[in-house]
Amino acid sequence: MEVLKIATAGSVDDGKSTLIGRILYDTKSLTTDKLEAIEKTSKQRGYDYLDFSLATDGLVAEREQGITIDVAHIYFSTKKKSYIIADTPGHVEYTRNMVTGASTSQASIILIDARKGVIEQTNRHFFINNLLRIKDVVVAINKMDLVDYSEETYNKIKADFSELMSKRDYQDQKITFIPVSALKGDNVVNKSDKMPWYKGEALLEHLEQLDKADIYNVGTPRFPVQYVIRPKTEDFHDFRGYAGKVYGGNLSVGDDIIVLPSKTRSKIKDIYFYDQKYETASRRSSVTITLENDINVSRGDMIVKEGDLPQVDKQFTANVCWMDSKKLTPGAKYVVQHGVNKVLGKVDAINHKIHPDYSGIDKNVSELAVNDIASVTFKLNKPIFFDQFKNHRTNGSFILIDPQTNNTVGAGFIQ
Repeated sequence: MEVLKIATAGSVDDGKSTLIGRILYDTKSLTTDKLEAIEKTSKQRGYDYLDFSLATDGLVAEREQGITIDVAHIYFSTKKKSYIIADTPGHVEYTRNMVTGASTSQASIILIDARKGVIEQTNRHFFINNLLRIKDVVVAINKMDLVDYSEETYNKIKADFSELMSKRDYQDQKITFIPVSALKGDNVVNKSDKMPWYKGEALLEHLEQLDKADIYNVGTPRFPVQYVIRPKTEDFHDFRGYAGKVYGGNLSVGDDIIVLPSKTRSKIKDIYFYDQKYETASRRSSVTITLENDINVSRGDMIVKEGDLPQVDKQFTANVCWMDSKKLTPGAKYVVQHGVNKVLGKVDAINHKIHPDYSGIDKNVSELAVNDIASVTFKLNKPIFFDQFKNHRTNGSFILIDPQTNNTVGAGFIQ
């Protein structure tokens, strides 16, 4: 079954957790004990409605304050698809959590409170979706029940957001506006009869109809080798296969390939998925590849099509989201994990800090604090093979690891 990962974003009290809870409730994805717990807690708090946010806000502090703090991943399925929803917090100080949740998503839902309209945090959420090259973005204008399901309010917010869209640099995004009431269930799973002026689909209807060919960023095929398989059994005495996941495009039997970093040439002989043979490995499929001739291929090497090489360099510039309380400064050293490769890197320069509300850049910056986003140049102790993030999301991204604490301290997107 096709799996779709969705990131949610919205300011405090815009109703993200309630929206997700409503989807779970209306698709009958809540277990009986979970539903009973929601009903019991809602009554204890004196609510005359079910507080669906309790379905996703699992931390005690989240339930006490009625806010989302950590990224929660919620799983549910329909007859057509399986879904993973990353419920990310809306506060400014949790920008890093939103980047984490959105970095592996194929679609995004940005919530806007119909009473408040487009606010500063909306700019930040749209900027991150733009930065991470998320192709399909749903702008869910929530709490329509509190503005009497007003078409005028909906059109005003739509116009304000369209003005924000003009500032983006990623033009391949599809933006869909849907007026909803998460609390009442209007236009969430089923179309509402309270907004006859809205002719579009309900939120889940839209997600159900998303074609993976339209939402995945198509790039050139990259096959980082994760494991070399040598069974050394009587049946497979001379078998030598290379296991990994195909990213970006397809690889087929007979393709002329180059192995990096050695630049050794060969040709794909067979493609296996367990004990089945295939002619083509589509992107995002985990397979084992064998080559026509025995050449030296190790974990961390990359198999690419001939004439379709990534950049191979010991230096690059990337947009970095800083996630650690300890500040990033020029000259600091980190482990750069790019795919399965880990290399030692040094911060050569902080070029400028980017204001994620589209208010510009700050060139006079000597350090990065937690949640800052900036253009940073790195120098490495050995070359890596990379693409620009805008051309290849997987091969153009990396994480930074503090070698002293082993904490993940930053996420980067190569320019």
